[in-house]
Amino acid sequence: QVQLVESGGGSVQAGGSLRVSCAASGRTFSSNAMAWFRQAPGKEREFVAGVSWSGGSTYYGESVKGRFTISRDNAKNTVYLEMNSLKPEDTAVYYCAGARKYIPTMFPNEYDYWGQGTQVTVSS
Repeated sequence: QVQLVESGGGSVQAGGSLRVSCAASGRTFSSNAMAWFRQAPGKEREFVAGVSWSGGSTYYGESVKGRFTISRDNAKNTVYLEMNSLKPEDTAVYYCAGARKYIPTMFPNEYDYWGQGTQVTVSS
């Protein structure tokens, strides 16, 4: 079993940057694909970025390509999301998710583990 705990959310002005982290417990972290999703009030959960088990492959949602970077450190059991050029429409609760597979997908129901979420608020 893997448990996920996010940290690093907060408030920032448009154009600013934030980094959120997800610390995982459990021996299987390094064999799990990991991803970040987000959910704004009244909207469905949206795929933001995913990283393969080794960190060698990354995937991004169209709305964040070129602005966000996902990475992982398997030695530290941690996955990161670096967010640059933030926009007010990036405001949401950001969730870390893990899947018992090597390659991430963009579908929330294919993930086995979820963190509690961390709020990111971008003001104009």
